[in-house]
Amino acid sequence: MADKLKIDIVSDVVCPWCTIGYKRLEKAIHELGVADQIDIEWQPFELNPNMPAAGQNLNEHITEKYGSTVAQQKQSKQIMTEAGAELGFKFDYFDEMRIVNTFDAHILLEYAKDFGKQTKLKMTLTKAFFSDRKDVTKKAVLKEALLEVGLNADEALAKLNNDYAQIKVREEQNYWKNMGVNSVPTIVFNRKSAITGAQPVATFKQVLSELIKEQQTV
Repeated sequence: MADKLKIDIVSDVVCPWCTIGYKRLEKAIHELGVADQIDIEWQPFELNPNMPAAGQNLNEHITEKYGSTVAQQKQSKQIMTEAGAELGFKFDYFDEMRIVNTFDAHILLEYAKDFGKQTKLKMTLTKAFFSDRKDVTKKAVLKEALLEVGLNADEALAKLNNDYAQIKVREEQNYWKNMGVNSVPTIVFNRKSAITGAQPVATFKQVLSELIKEQQTV
């Protein structure tokens, strides 16, 4: 039997296009019926590694970082909201929304990997942030997400103050940066080829079909 196709998704919990990209990839996998031939692993990328604990108003942050006008932001949010709705994901943008530091979330995603719960936790945290207006830096929110996916919350939260767990995430981040990843989502196949951005479902289907076929003939 051929090995599974390994897919690394380099992304951040608070990245809307990462969510849209993953949901499109998921749809492509489902429509091709190849879920059992694929192994997905999430890799850490912080959009705002220097963001202070209190975070920053999202509109203010986007204006500062990208120079977007209010009108441009409104249009962009509309596009993302519609793209999410098509995929069954709700983006609930609101005026007081704050962009936050996600380092702790990445530590917990690393923890979840050992239990095969990474994708579940990733989507639970993303939903908490984008759909449920929750602050994913708060321990109570993180604990709720861990419990929701069936992980040992106390054991997982203890990792947040664990030097080794912190170093591991920093090393992973540096690995992908050194591989040339500077925007997310970056979706890497068998650590040989990659595509960036939230590609259309048809593009993912084409790439997956070719790579799985290739894998089976090796």
